[in-house]
Amino acid sequence: MKYFTREWYEEMQITSFLRFHETEQDWDQDVAWYHSEGMDIEEIRRYDLENRKNDLLKFLPESFHPYIQDGTINSQFPSDKLRTMAEQWLSEYDKRMSMIWNEYRGDYLSIKGSLPEMVVQLCEKSLHDAKVTSIEIPSTDIFIMNLDCRGGYHYQTDIKVTFTGVKCLQPSDLSAGSYWLYDEVYSTEAGFELNVLFDSPLVEFTVIADNVIIEISS
Repeated sequence: MKYFTREWYEEMQITSFLRFHETEQDWDQDVAWYHSEGMDIEEIRRYDLENRKNDLLKFLPESFHPYIQDGTINSQFPSDKLRTMAEQWLSEYDKRMSMIWNEYRGDYLSIKGSLPEMVVQLCEKSLHDAKVTSIEIPSTDIFIMNLDCRGGYHYQTDIKVTFTGVKCLQPSDLSAGSYWLYDEVYSTEAGFELNVLFDSPLVEFTVIADNVIIEISS
């Protein structure tokens, strides 16, 4: 089972539309700040809504749809009705997300002892927000990914990740400039399967290999 999928991520992105200012005064102050900085907050919110409209309609119940269609979900201070609906949906969403994280964590801990040491390091020293600078495929069973980790949580430099004994690589044309978001790993008969969700563009990436080598730039 894949946990951190494209659909999972797309649903995560719409939650910001349902996290409202606490008071109308906070709302007005936020609007005033944008205007003082010369930014058109109304246009920004229209743009944000248009970008996420399809996902909002997909993931939110029909009771939200009128607010999405007329733009009031993010263009004005929410009514008590909308706030209550949002709080109820977010409460259920947060429970679902917590279950997903806990289930994956349990799966990972159950196989950690069977994974190669460097695979454990790959997963536990998070590469979240690392940027792919280039990829190399020198042979059919070798895949190399060069990453800039300065914007991530670990390493804070360039690293080279070499997958050896590659059995499966999808897609093989991962784009330079993509950002590593979330990953999950599973044990296989010969080695491991790593699934990574990348952004820019949003894509689910899978590599099945025997082992991995991590080289840190000096």
